[in-house]
Amino acid sequence: MPTTALIVGAGSGLSASLARLFKAEGMTVALAARQIEKLSTLCQEIGAVSFACDASVPTQVEQLFTDVESRLGLPTVVVYNPSFRVSAPLIELDPSDVEKALNVTAYGGFLVAQAAAKRMLNHGGGAIFFTGASASVKGYAKSAPFAMGKFALRGLAQSIARELAPKNIHVAHFIIDGTIRSSERQEPTNRPDSMLDPDAIAQTYLNILRQPRSAWTWEIELRPWVENF
Repeated sequence: MPTTALIVGAGSGLSASLARLFKAEGMTVALAARQIEKLSTLCQEIGAVSFACDASVPTQVEQLFTDVESRLGLPTVVVYNPSFRVSAPLIELDPSDVEKALNVTAYGGFLVAQAAAKRMLNHGGGAIFFTGASASVKGYAKSAPFAMGKFALRGLAQSIARELAPKNIHVAHFIIDGTIRSSERQEPTNRPDSMLDPDAIAQTYLNILRQPRSAWTWEIELRPWVENF
């Protein structure tokens, strides 16, 4: 039976690499984002289908899963990619920005995981993957909202991995500890491979997805070979 993969928070970076790789592996790919216009080129390239969704709104998340299942089949691979970053000294932070950071980075992860798990439990299995960051384990100065959101997302992943793994649902959290290379961000010529290649990150997601369930990983860190940690 063909696999449907749903990538929430899709864009031109890591999620695009994931989408291309999943498609190359024979999966049907669904892409969700608040603004789907930015996904038109990628959808045309690989034959993916886009869905508009604000992952921090419960009704929109439920509608997303209903629409994906109706059009493409039950998503048995779900990747949660969204985050919202705001940087400022603690006493200068706008509470509304902090609330948005928590809603997008962590609360949305809960909503998507809950909607996915309800369906995967009935199906008999699946995979739910979360994209973390350096801030998942290190709270940097002037970045409290991002650290709060990513710490919470990691806690969610750890908790539901213990709950759902015995029910044949593979939950994994990926700590991306470094800067991801993009067309706008390139490493200096004298520091080759000092940024994370999004295609290489995507390959790791696929490797984890393929793990035998007798030896599942719930968390993995990825960083360039020159990254300090």
